[in-house]
Amino acid sequence: MEQRQHTLHAKKASADGPPAISVYGLRVARGDRALLDDISFAAPRGAIVGLLGPSGCGKTTLLRSVVGIQACAAGHVQVLGHPAGAAALETRVGYVTQAPSVYTDLTVLENLRYFSAALGLRGWRRENAVVRVVKEVDLADWADQPVGRLSGGQYSRVSLAVALLGSPELLVMDEPTVGLDPLIRQELWAVFRRLANEGTTLLVSSHVMDEADRCDRLLLMRDGRLLASCERSELLAHTGCASVEGAFMRLVRPEGAGAPAGSDSVPVRLDSVPDPTDSVPTPSHPERAPETAYEPADESIPAPAPPSSVPPPSQPLFAQPLFDGDLLPDPHASFFATECRGP
Repeated sequence: MEQRQHTLHAKKASADGPPAISVYGLRVARGDRALLDDISFAAPRGAIVGLLGPSGCGKTTLLRSVVGIQACAAGHVQVLGHPAGAAALETRVGYVTQAPSVYTDLTVLENLRYFSAALGLRGWRRENAVVRVVKEVDLADWADQPVGRLSGGQYSRVSLAVALLGSPELLVMDEPTVGLDPLIRQELWAVFRRLANEGTTLLVSSHVMDEADRCDRLLLMRDGRLLASCERSELLAHTGCASVEGAFMRLVRPEGAGAPAGSDSVPVRLDSVPDPTDSVPTPSHPERAPETAYEPADESIPAPAPPSSVPPPSQPLFAQPLFDGDLLPDPHASFFATECRGP
């Protein structure tokens, strides 16, 4: 399938390292059906990035791709400077699944000790990690209770505590607050904000649009495609709407603005909102050259061998470096699909 071209602004890696997440041209398919179609974005470090969209739009598939447990048909995913799923990310990335992943017949402490041992923590290091996460998610009063007897909000806190055992730099959460009452949601978001203030990057999915107000950046999805990557204020300014829900509906139904329905989506920079991080002009990501068929001009002359940088089919998809040199997607750049331009 021919990849559509993107316009992603690039900048040199800062002293803090590459973006927390860099995704380019990601495509995930099941049979003939595309679950994710040409997804590209970058997420800055130390921010809460909200992945918003209706149920079934591909949010979980995208999160699984970031964690490195999803087979991808095309594209690249880089996490904290490594290919997604690399062994070096084992303790640097935490993942909270949509379905609870703790044992209901064990107490909170027993669950945490079990999973910390699975991470290779032993002795005082394991106990320190357990005590730390119990305090971080405010579970001290229920530490000796079986998880099966806890409320929904406490249950979610246990799953979050397990993901925090390795002190991850990136925390990926699949709808962690869905189905909880407003008070519990507010308490969990307070925990998320504290973690972000301490330097952890959070990628949080939800289909509740009002949770966008709690995020630093937004990724809006529909039907396996990325509609926008921006800050909340940029989204509202771009669409002329007063709420994120209204802005999302404007992007989905642009009322004749932009390209006709069904046309290719080409992410573009939101030029009307200047990026304060851009002190000097930065080059766009270079377009990839088309593949060349290695056919000899003369049958008596053998065909040249393919360049060594082209991996053989037997190598994994992410075996090659994601970007050339030190050029990286700008995690602060914003874009909207061309058919989602403002009024």
